[in-house]
Amino acid sequence: MNQLLKGKKGIIFGALDEKSIAWKTALACHAQGAEIVLTNAPIALRMGQINELAKQINAPVIPADVTNMDDLKNLFEASVKHFGGGVDFILHSIGMSLNVRKGKHYTEMDYGFNQKTLDISAMSLHKVLRTAWDMDAINEGGSVVALTYIAAQRVFPDYNEMADAKALLESVTRSFGYHYGVRKKVRINSISQSPTRTTAGSGVKGFDGFVEYAEKMSPLGNASGEDCALYIVSLFSDLTRMVTMQNLFHDGGFSFTGVTQEIIEQMGK
Repeated sequence: MNQLLKGKKGIIFGALDEKSIAWKTALACHAQGAEIVLTNAPIALRMGQINELAKQINAPVIPADVTNMDDLKNLFEASVKHFGGGVDFILHSIGMSLNVRKGKHYTEMDYGFNQKTLDISAMSLHKVLRTAWDMDAINEGGSVVALTYIAAQRVFPDYNEMADAKALLESVTRSFGYHYGVRKKVRINSISQSPTRTTAGSGVKGFDGFVEYAEKMSPLGNASGEDCALYIVSLFSDLTRMVTMQNLFHDGGFSFTGVTQEIIEQMGK
């Protein structure tokens, strides 16, 4: 691969540390010739190491609370000024569950927490797209990718309310994808990634068992964060100009495997 994103400019939400998919995607996009603006919530900027990444890829860091419309307007204004024009791609790599953090079971969730979870993890995509739409900040033929998980379609008991949040996120992807496609040929897709050892992912109860099971259930094994970053690069590139409103499984085949020989043999022991 060489310079697939040469001349393209984009905003990457959610790089916290080197384990995060957003971090790996920023490195991959930079390697393919893109210019980038990094953003995260002010608290995440204090907790993470985003400034190290910014130095590596020569990118400004613009703080933004993704649920706050004024912050998002400021982010897009500053990005357009920095780039000297609109953006070509956006990565939405954001998710946070207050009920999981507070140890609330799905059957006993706090609805106030739930509202915040849905706002941060799903409706934030709508807010990002709405802000870009109102400001006409995404260039013709641009590409937006949001990260999701198969718990939106299937039950993983300890994934809790995040399953509902991901289902809503995927719905926003389709609905806004239609309107933005008609208006400016902007494509919007979600990637349903294998369980990945990120700081956020590792917070899910029983996560190690989860990863091991998925590995045994995937013909190709689990997809790594680095592999996911390369897939995202392909969706930001001009090679995928007609792909939109899709939920794309990037999971080594897990999503379409009923059972594997390895699981059968393990259950027989």
